[in-house]
Amino acid sequence: MDFAALMSKEISKAKAPASATPDGKKYKKRADEEADRQAAYAAHQAQLEKERVARETQKRKREEEEAEAKEEREEKRRKLAEESKIRREKEEKEEEARRRKRVGLPELVEKEKEEVVDDDDIVEAELVGLLEEIGEPTSLPGEDHRQKVRRYRRVTTVMTTGPIPTSLKLVDEKDMKVEKMPPPEDVEATKWLYRQLASYFTMVLKEWEDALLREDKRDTFASKAAYNAMAQSKQNMTPLFRKFEKGDLDVGILEPVVEIVKAAQERRYVDANDGYLTLSIGKAAWPIGVTMVGIHERSAREKLHESDKGHVMGDEVATGGREAADGLDGWNGRD
Repeated sequence: MDFAALMSKEISKAKAPASATPDGKKYKKRADEEADRQAAYAAHQAQLEKERVARETQKRKREEEEAEAKEEREEKRRKLAEESKIRREKEEKEEEARRRKRVGLPELVEKEKEEVVDDDDIVEAELVGLLEEIGEPTSLPGEDHRQKVRRYRRVTTVMTTGPIPTSLKLVDEKDMKVEKMPPPEDVEATKWLYRQLASYFTMVLKEWEDALLREDKRDTFASKAAYNAMAQSKQNMTPLFRKFEKGDLDVGILEPVVEIVKAAQERRYVDANDGYLTLSIGKAAWPIGVTMVGIHERSAREKLHESDKGHVMGDEVATGGREAADGLDGWNGRD
């Protein structure tokens, strides 16, 4: 065999056989290759979606189990607290009975427990209908009637968009005029007063903020100080608004606030400042805390629990509301 024949034989061996398709063809269309690629991609995506759904299902199941466990712990904690309270009250009653017997006093007669009626309560059937109307679940696992009412109140509460968002329904400017303190037993008049005060403070804060935004030079020290005073007043007023919403502001604070607002609305800013001082330091005849000796000691001690005491060292609401009212009156009376 010559060299040429040998090389030809080796070359023919090295040639790869033509690939054949399942139907026997030696070639494949590009469209078929694209269809196979898309089918493989779709299968891969379906597998990924299946795994994602499985993970979400497992996560949701785990969250539900954690929520149930948390609810069980809370329920157990409530029961323990209730049992502890009952046991403590029983021990206190027994101790009081022994004390009265020891000193010769008559036994206490327990009063019949009166059924507490919640004015904000909603009948169960009506509550279910209201929840269905707003698209809320009619019941949640472990939820009692009171919790359901609270959930409905929380979902349906509408907050205003003013400087201090509040759930109180604000009144028009023509209705903001404060006349006088209503009697404590007049609940509706007191609620209306809270709405008037919240509306007035909202209006003044909004006008204050708009006036600062209209100023040309905002980068000066005076402009920054004025803006900081306005922002601090908003922050100080927020706890007072929360008290307005709950309707549990102390009368000793509410009365001076009403006097301040009434004087400011009548543009009597000196009287408003006097009301601010009354709210701050009161009208006590002797400076309590400076000295408690001498002939004034008895008179001073008797004035400790009077209504004219100052609230300069009161709680957060008293201090914040006092400072904010002073800031608002200062801005109102600057002209």
